[in-house]
Amino acid sequence: MPKVRRQTLRFLNDPESHLRSKTGAANKSGLDALTLSLEEANLFWVGQDMAALAVHSGAQLAAARWATADRPSACGLLYWQDGIGHIDAQGVQIPVEACAWGPCEGGMLLWLLMSRARLSAETARRGHFEIVEDQVPPLIPIYGATLPVTSEPLSLADLDPGLPQPVVAALAAAWLMMQQPLLIDRTQERADKPTARAYARDGRPAPEVSIVDLRRQYTPQDRDPDAGTDQRTYRNRWIVSGHWRNQAYGPERSLRRQKWVPAHMKGPDGAPLLSTEKVNVWRR
Repeated sequence: MPKVRRQTLRFLNDPESHLRSKTGAANKSGLDALTLSLEEANLFWVGQDMAALAVHSGAQLAAARWATADRPSACGLLYWQDGIGHIDAQGVQIPVEACAWGPCEGGMLLWLLMSRARLSAETARRGHFEIVEDQVPPLIPIYGATLPVTSEPLSLADLDPGLPQPVVAALAAAWLMMQQPLLIDRTQERADKPTARAYARDGRPAPEVSIVDLRRQYTPQDRDPDAGTDQRTYRNRWIVSGHWRNQAYGPERSLRRQKWVPAHMKGPDGAPLLSTEKVNVWRR
């Protein structure tokens, strides 16, 4: 990712590149903002399992906030392993493989991107034409929009209609789950030596990439985390699906944010497990 980010910036900073010279004037300010965001961006790689959960849990999000405090970093570049969905462009389904964000005009600019490697593979498979790789950046901006920064969650249905809602919801869900250390594994990986030297020549420190994935092992919850003190007694056990819960946090627990509660078993230990006609199995 550090190498891909650096090479993409080379195209964005070159006024003679096709990315700049062949792009309409209406997109200039958006590409300028993308350049500034990528310059300062923290880098995130989201593994396949985490991406799958982000899509699943994002489908249950009706609203989200886009303020700096809700992001894992003020500016970021997040790459989804195996992609995160598609955006419809006049009937053509373009894969979304990365998201970049940063401040812009009082809001948050979000860019959806696809990889040059994916574009090359698709064009080669279809046999229509071949791309000239030295004229195309490693990450290709495919859609950008400014999202309002609000104190209260904003309905996803009210966002720019050009943004694919499942992708935006998955990004919001991933940000929320990154704040749950019991749910995810987050490790740091340093850039390789050639890339670190390239950054040093630019006068920049060697970047690190945050690897984000689901925890491989965790203790299943055998009690309801929402249980109160009503002393109810159950004679059976049943499975509660994963869901979002509005959790208090911050000074005197005065603030609220969504927390993902993984699927868990409810009911007393050893009690019979209730079965249903429909069983959903998700294996990581």
